[in-house]
Amino acid sequence: MSNQYQNEIKNCQNCKNDFTIEPDDFVFYEKIKVPPPTFCPECRLVRRLMWRNERSLYKTNCDNTGKSLVSMFNPKSNFKVYDRDIWWSDKFNSLDYGQDYDFNKSFFTQYKELLSKVPLANLGNTNVINSPYNNHLADSKDCYLVFGGWKNLRVMYSRGGLDVTDCFDLYLVEKSEFCYNDVVCTKSYKLFYSYNTDESLESSFLWHCKNVQNSIGCINLRNKSYCILNQQYTKEEYEKLKKELDLGSYKNWKKFEDIFNNFRLNFPYRYANIGQSQNVTGDNIGLSKNVQYSFDIFGKVEDSKYIIHALDLKEGYDGYGFGGGASLMYEGVDSGIQAANQYFAVLTHSCFDTNYTYMCYNSKNLFGCIGLRNKQYCILNKQYTKEDYFNMVEKIKKHMTDIPYVDKRGSSYKYGEFFPSDLSPFAYNETIAQEYFSLSKEDILSKDFHYQEFENKYYLPTLNSEELPDHIKKVNKNILNDIIACPNKGYQLTQCTFAYKILEEELNFLTQNEIPLPRYCPNCRHYSRLKIRNPYKLWHRTCMCDKTNHIHGDEPCKNEFETSYSPDRPEIVYCEKCYQQEVY
Repeated sequence: MSNQYQNEIKNCQNCKNDFTIEPDDFVFYEKIKVPPPTFCPECRLVRRLMWRNERSLYKTNCDNTGKSLVSMFNPKSNFKVYDRDIWWSDKFNSLDYGQDYDFNKSFFTQYKELLSKVPLANLGNTNVINSPYNNHLADSKDCYLVFGGWKNLRVMYSRGGLDVTDCFDLYLVEKSEFCYNDVVCTKSYKLFYSYNTDESLESSFLWHCKNVQNSIGCINLRNKSYCILNQQYTKEEYEKLKKELDLGSYKNWKKFEDIFNNFRLNFPYRYANIGQSQNVTGDNIGLSKNVQYSFDIFGKVEDSKYIIHALDLKEGYDGYGFGGGASLMYEGVDSGIQAANQYFAVLTHSCFDTNYTYMCYNSKNLFGCIGLRNKQYCILNKQYTKEDYFNMVEKIKKHMTDIPYVDKRGSSYKYGEFFPSDLSPFAYNETIAQEYFSLSKEDILSKDFHYQEFENKYYLPTLNSEELPDHIKKVNKNILNDIIACPNKGYQLTQCTFAYKILEEELNFLTQNEIPLPRYCPNCRHYSRLKIRNPYKLWHRTCMCDKTNHIHGDEPCKNEFETSYSPDRPEIVYCEKCYQQEVY
């Protein structure tokens, strides 16, 4: 770290709150030759998330062939959308839409014009087979309503599944089979209704457990079997009690869920889910080093900050969906895969030395480009010679500072700022910004963000969810013909779809595993899982342990840490040392 820098307090252009830029931050910005940010970390995150629509899908037609397709772009938004197979073919050239740079207009005004002309791929999928109703999915087959996943096989109603098979209703689950309604779990088999649990099988309602088998309703257990509410039983006793619980009944399941949610609050919680890492702050981080204020890091991330959902990354700042053999990445969404020096990028992969790109692949030396593949030395999709390209780029960077873009909220965008939310192809409530920073329609409009009114599908329900059979054993295949009314009745904050159906694959899974039918639509179920995970925020807190048999003796523990558990939450939060003395 250079000694020439000190902490500097800035005032965020957007929220008007102060934030701190630290010496290491300045070193990074100097290395990649960008000015320090003028938005605070949270406002920068929300701005990025507004460029990623995962779950809002529409029926539309390919603007090239007229073929009916599913798209993440609302037909009313007037973007030119091609079927992904056409988009990846040689049937058009995105350079045909190139335009000269106009030094009388702001850069982002010109970028908006280009974005309205260049054809876009209908979905963010790669190598996806027999899975039309999915988005941001790669190398997967026979999936339905799966988003932000990789290597999924026969998976439904899930988000962030990595190498999972025959699973339903997941959120951030890795290398697992036959699992249901789990959140942030790995390497498990037939694990249901569980959170932050690894290497476990044939169990339900496990929280913060590892290598647990044939157990129900347990927290903080290690290497145990035949436990219920952390009480050890013999195999015979366990099987008898499990039968009496009869969790195939929705009424019994709901009663036990309430019991467990009260029970788990009596136990300490680890301040953060961090494993095999050095000098890191955040949550859900593994196998990483020198990573600050980051979340959902799957491993091999180094010297990075403000990163979410990343793997195999070195020196990255401010990214969502970064990595895959990438380095020197800044302000991007869904970017990387054998890439370097990629700044201000969305859906851009295998590219080098780029600025302000959207949906570009296998290219280098791009500035302000959209939809390019296997190209270099391009500005606003126009081809330049190498010498002219570098001369123009320096002039454009200066021009962006001299004539900045000003958004609806009065924020000024010079070179070094991510894309303005005004330019996003999506409304706020279509994107994952709504999932992690939910706003009402009134709040969205008051912030001058775009709000999308979702169409009422005019489903005519044949059944209310409370009329569903209580026990899965009493359900027959006639349920496949029913349209079930969701109790949330179109609630906007969960993007409720008013009604839903039970599909045959889903019914077979629930029947075989004695799981009651879901009572809410898939979107509402997704939002209920989001409530289980902690937010993308950190609070500075002190360990709550006051046990005299711990290493701190008669005095309460004074260890301090950064945690995603806010001070007003009911959980008992411990530092690493105190927590390890309490796990079983």
